[in-house]
Order: sequence, then structure tokens, then C-alpha cells
Amino acid sequence: MPDLHWTIPVGRWSSWPATASAAPDIGFIEPIVRRRLSTLSKVALKVAHDCVAQDAVRVVFASRHGELRRTTDILRSISAGEPVSPTAFSLSVLNAMTGVFGIARGDRSAASAISAGAQTLGYALLEAHAQYATQSDSPVLLVYADEPADAAYGTIEDEVQGGALAILLDGEAATGHMVCSLSRAVGDQTSGRLGGVSEAGAAQPGETGIDAGARASTGVAPTPAPASFATQSQALLHCLETGQPACWQRADIIWHWSWHDRAA
Repeated sequence: MPDLHWTIPVGRWSSWPATASAAPDIGFIEPIVRRRLSTLSKVALKVAHDCVAQDAVRVVFASRHGELRRTTDILRSISAGEPVSPTAFSLSVLNAMTGVFGIARGDRSAASAISAGAQTLGYALLEAHAQYATQSDSPVLLVYADEPADAAYGTIEDEVQGGALAILLDGEAATGHMVCSLSRAVGDQTSGRLGGVSEAGAAQPGETGIDAGARASTGVAPTPAPASFATQSQALLHCLETGQPACWQRADIIWHWSWHDRAA
């Protein structure tokens, strides 16, 4: 797999923690619809609304499990011979949030829904970048929301943390730029650093191979070795909140994010 490096302009971003005790305020959704929504859709709508005004915006929604809990309840009802609510069924699909969001805003812009296992958020960032690159005069809203699967499914490898995150890709309103990298791990991993040299250029002392690739493609100075996190969402939030590089690794695949105040 070749190394991938791309840069996204961050206009606004918002997050909602899985540990929040109170329900998010989504008063922009009609009450008759609001009371039927799951917690997952509510937090997704909350962070999405935080990032956009009334302008039209394309949406990329990402979730590993999506409305799996609602689907599980439907399956339990079927197993028990109970009737299934048509509303519950219509809201059980992965892209339910995008439909509710578009209707509430009167926005007919394109919307996509992505699920890619433990790497869902990373590939959603790549999809959002690809869509923005094809039409950079139109912003793209990335919305990620997830929650752990029902206990009925047993232990899930690389289980999600939960919570929600939204990032608006908008060059005109950019407050900074995030460099995203996807690469294979090489070199000695035992020191706790990601070693090696990427095809984009040689690593500097104290710099990872992925950092070298990002530096070569953006012209920025070397960055410190990134902190590693258990989930992609934790790593990305760390980068957004602190401006420090962060990474997530699964087997020999490494995702890395770094923040820069100027354009690439």
C-alpha cells in the first residue's frame, strides 16, 4: 500500500463526548421528529448544527456501528413475534441522520454515509477531502458519531469510544489545516515511536516516517513524534484540541494527524 498524505482546510469543528450526562440541545429539529431520534442521531445532529449556518453544504456521515442498537431492538421484536414500528425501521439505516439534517435545513445537497470498521473516521476524512477537492468552492461537512455495540454481539475488536465529532472543510473560512497521513509501519516499533522513512522523504531526528512525508508534501517544519491513542476519534480530537500530532495504529497500518496554522 503506498503512503497517502492529504490536507484539509478546517473552517469549524465541534465535538460531543460520550461521557456527557445531559442530552444535547437540538431545538432546531421539530419536536415530533426529535422525540423519535436515538442518542446517536441527536449527538450527530448537535455537532453538525454547530458547524454550519444556513448555507448549503455537502455531508459525509461516518459511523462504524450506526444505528445498530435500534436495529438490534427491531430484531428482538421480530424474534418475539411483536410488530415493528415503521418509524423505527426508517430511522435504523446508517444515513438516517443525514436525511433528518437535510430536511430540517431544507438542504438538498448530496450526502454520503461511510462505515469502514475501526478505520471509519480515517477513511471518512479521505472521502471528505476527495469531495472537497472536486469542488473547492463548496464546503463539505464531515460528521462522525458512534457508540459501542450492544452486549449481545460480544467482544468487538478495536471497539469505538463513542461520542460525536464534526469538521467543516471550508478554505474560505479555514482557521487552520490538518495534514492526514496513512502509511504502513516500518522500522523498530519497540521504543514507542513510529520509525522508518516514507517514500516522500527522509525522517529527521525525532521525527517519524509519516511526519517526513507530511513535511515534504506541505513544506512545514519537522513535528514532534505523535502521541498514540486507542481509537481514531481520540487521536483526532487530541490533534484538534491541542494542535499536537497524534496517531492511531492497527497492525501495520498507521493513521497520523497533525495541525498547521497555514495552508499547505
